Amino acid sequence: MSMTATPSGVPEQGVSEVGVQGGVSGVPGQRVSAPDDDVPRYAPQWLQLREPADAAARAPELLDPLRIRLANRPGRAGDLVIHDLGCGTGSMGRWLAPRLDGAQHWILHDRDPYLLHFATVGAPQAAADGSRVTVTTQRGDIGRLTADALTGASLVTASALLDVLTREEIDRLAAACAGAGVPALLTLSVVGRVEFTPADPLDAEFAEAFNAHQRRGELLGPDAITAACEAFDRHGATVRVHPSPWRLGADEADLTAEWLRGWVGAAVEERPALAARAESYLQSRLAACAAGELRVQVHHSDVLALPRPTGGAA
Repeated sequence: MSMTATPSGVPEQGVSEVGVQGGVSGVPGQRVSAPDDDVPRYAPQWLQLREPADAAARAPELLDPLRIRLANRPGRAGDLVIHDLGCGTGSMGRWLAPRLDGAQHWILHDRDPYLLHFATVGAPQAAADGSRVTVTTQRGDIGRLTADALTGASLVTASALLDVLTREEIDRLAAACAGAGVPALLTLSVVGRVEFTPADPLDAEFAEAFNAHQRRGELLGPDAITAACEAFDRHGATVRVHPSPWRLGADEADLTAEWLRGWVGAAVEERPALAARAESYLQSRLAACAAGELRVQVHHSDVLALPRPTGGAA
């Protein structure tokens, strides 16, 4: 599977938005060709466009319990070793590294070498207390992540990823973190709710179709948060969940317009019968967006899972 998710609800590293196969937490049109291999790619421009909204949405309320856990980890004299799964252009590191004290080494995982390049170039340089931050990259698929692969890790993190995983992959991720005693901070997973102001009678129908698109194949889409909480709980972790909605207004008009195109496109792909009404609906929404009159909340949740520590944690 791809480690790049996107829109919220449309793919980055998930557009957490039409789907990894061509939509939001994948947004259609954000995927670009990969002439040299079969790796799915997402335009860095989309990931850069969504980054400020992602940063504003992530739940800072989960950071204090995470800091306490990291401060009391076994072997805490060494650098924090943080695995960023499906890193995309590295937005998670740019948000989190400056919010944690202590020297950090980030291992950036993604299948796409093009995105790994962007993530490396834009990597953070310093922690909250000015300590150094270093990065290395690892190209590959986390679909078969194991506890052994997390030996020496202090933290596993990801952004907009859970909703483009299967139940089996989420179970494997929870088992790997629990086996290594490594906490996981997993942000920006869509939960299937979008609120528009002003509302339109068609909003609910397009939202339902979009959610169905995210559940294509065995992907969990908006069911991923529940599945992840259950999986980590089964493995003995303490799990905290906090809402992390995108709040899009006049200042985010460019992002809103791009997200809308992907969101509606995914809905139509899932339910072609919507096509006859989609064009007028989309144009009306885009006009309101351009006029600064549209407000959208795309609901997500962040999860912090704290497994029982083991001697293998860094």
